[in-house]
Amino acid sequence: MKRSCCFPAGRLNMALVSEFLGQLTLSYGAEVELKFPTVVSARDFDPAKDAARIETAVKTKGVDEQTVIDILTRRSAEQRREIAFEYERIAKKDLSVALKGALSGSLEALMLGLMKSTAQYDACELKSSMKGLGTDEETLIEIVCSRNNEELLEIKTVYKEMFKKELEKEVAGDTSGDFAKLLLALVQTRRDEPSNVVDYEKIDEDARSLYEAGVKRKGTDVATWISIMAQRSVPHLQKVFERYKSYSPYDMKESIRKEVKGDLEKSFLTLVECFENRQLYFANRLNEAMKSKGAKEKVVTRIMVSRCEVDLMKIRTEFKKQHKRSLYQTIAEHTKGDYQKALLSLCGGDD
Repeated sequence: MKRSCCFPAGRLNMALVSEFLGQLTLSYGAEVELKFPTVVSARDFDPAKDAARIETAVKTKGVDEQTVIDILTRRSAEQRREIAFEYERIAKKDLSVALKGALSGSLEALMLGLMKSTAQYDACELKSSMKGLGTDEETLIEIVCSRNNEELLEIKTVYKEMFKKELEKEVAGDTSGDFAKLLLALVQTRRDEPSNVVDYEKIDEDARSLYEAGVKRKGTDVATWISIMAQRSVPHLQKVFERYKSYSPYDMKESIRKEVKGDLEKSFLTLVECFENRQLYFANRLNEAMKSKGAKEKVVTRIMVSRCEVDLMKIRTEFKKQHKRSLYQTIAEHTKGDYQKALLSLCGGDD
């Protein structure tokens, strides 16, 4: 019996196997980060109906905050954009302007944040952290050091569209010294893409370089730390930090605390924490912000708004694991009023 295929049986199987392996390594190498949102598109969505309900809510004597919260915290960014378009058609007024007039305080900040896309929101937060006298380094560090390449590229594009300025130039003009060098290196988004080939030699070399640039010598060669941490892929760095322990008596985070201080120390620590487990970093930030005297509502708002369509579901999981109680319960305990209702809605449920 003749075979109708040009491959002998054995070679055909090999060809299929190698094609299959090729697909496997490709999907690993590209490493697209999966999303774990708590806010997703609403079903049976009617933007005109939502816009009309919001118009009634903000016109009501005493403002019907609950309706505004129910609608805006349970629609995706794309749907909120459609609502804003319909609102302008119906009310002949910009929805953000109407919300600004009707709401106040932390609830206002949260709702206005939701009217932007994630990248627009991050860009605005960066802009306001560098506005006027003095810089809000904490915000700058949190956003620049915790966003991945793809997110930073989008933030840069949106920043230029919104403010007609380059993010790099703004960061350079607002910071100085090694702190500025590190932030600029990150904003330049030169990080390697994850590779499906594990380069053990390079891992060892980087681990040794980090040790020799810091703990091993007097003074710190910060430039070496910056170039490795700003340019290597995240999976590579995770292995580097593991390997680092075989050279140094301290792990990477302890070494950072011993070697540098101030904003530079905070930035390096944020980077390492995000490389190791980004969602745990945000979970810890939320916990700290809520436990501090007079909850740092700005931090809570920023994380909840900027991550609700990205990975807030995973942040919730890490929160429960780390702090032995749910994010939902912690929000309920440390915030109040309509602001609390909006946060709990974004949280998307209890664990």
